[in-house]
Amino acid sequence: MLDFDFHCHSNISDGTLTPTELVQRAAGRGVKAMALTDHDDVDGLDEARAVANELGIAFVNGVEVSVTWRSHTLHIVGLGIDPSYPPLVAGLSSVRSGRGMRAQKMSDELAKAGVGGVLAGAYKFASNPNMIGRTHFARYLVESGHCKDVKSVFNRYLAKGKPGYVPHQWANLADAIAWITGAGGIAVIAHPGRYMVGKHSMGKKTMQELLAEFVTLGGRGVEVVTGSHTQEQYAEFARYAEQFQLLASCGSDFHGPQESYRDLGRLPDLPMSCKPIWEVLSLH
Repeated sequence: MLDFDFHCHSNISDGTLTPTELVQRAAGRGVKAMALTDHDDVDGLDEARAVANELGIAFVNGVEVSVTWRSHTLHIVGLGIDPSYPPLVAGLSSVRSGRGMRAQKMSDELAKAGVGGVLAGAYKFASNPNMIGRTHFARYLVESGHCKDVKSVFNRYLAKGKPGYVPHQWANLADAIAWITGAGGIAVIAHPGRYMVGKHSMGKKTMQELLAEFVTLGGRGVEVVTGSHTQEQYAEFARYAEQFQLLASCGSDFHGPQESYRDLGRLPDLPMSCKPIWEVLSLH
C-alpha cells in the first residue's frame, strides 16, 4: 500500500477539514508524503506545510485547476508549484472570479425546479466564500433534507443535464498547464477515469486526443491510482501513462470523512509498468 497522497482538499476549497486538521488526519493514517491540492486556490499551503513539518510528513505544494476543454470540465493538478508565481496567482484569481456568478445562477435554476432559498445555505458551508461551488450546495441540500447524501444531490440536481447544473467556462488547458509549469510544477491530469463514465463520457478516442494535446502543451503526469478509479482503471491508465510517457501519480481526492471515495493514504500500489511521479518531486 502506498503511503503517499498527492491529491486532497481542505476547507480552503471544498473540503470539510482545515489544512491543519487535514494534515493531522494524514499523519494519523501513516501518510509519509502529501500534497494539498485545493481547487483554484493556494491559501492553505503555508498552514499545511507548517503542520506537516512538525509531524514529519514530506509536503508538496499543490493546486487543482478547473479547466474547460472542448465540452468537458477537467481538473489539472499542479504539483511542486511556487504558489507566489505571478501568472499562477493571477490565473487562479480569474478562475475563482466566476464562482459567485455561477452560484447565483445555480440557485435560480434550483428555484425553478422547486428547490428555493439555497444560496444562503450553500454559502454557510463555504469557509472560503470565494470558492463557493457545487459541493457546498450539495451539503446544504443534504442538511435541509432534500437528499440523503452528497452523491445523491449530484445525481439528482447538480450533475450535467440536471436542473441545478450551470455550465461554466473555466481556464483553458494551455493556460492551466502554462501557469503550473511556469511556477516550476508538474501538470497532472486528475482522476481521468471520471471523464470516461456516464452519458457525457468523452470515450476512448477523445481521451487519446486529450492526452496527446496535454503532452504537447507540457503536461507530464496522470493520476493512475485515485479514489474514484476502479481496479480496471488502474490498469487502463497505467497503459495510457506508458503510451504517452507520463509520470504516474496517486491520491485519494479526499474531501472529508463522510463524503469521499476513500480516506487519506493507504492507496493501492501503482502498477509495475508505471514511473512514479515522486521520483521527480522534491520531497522534504
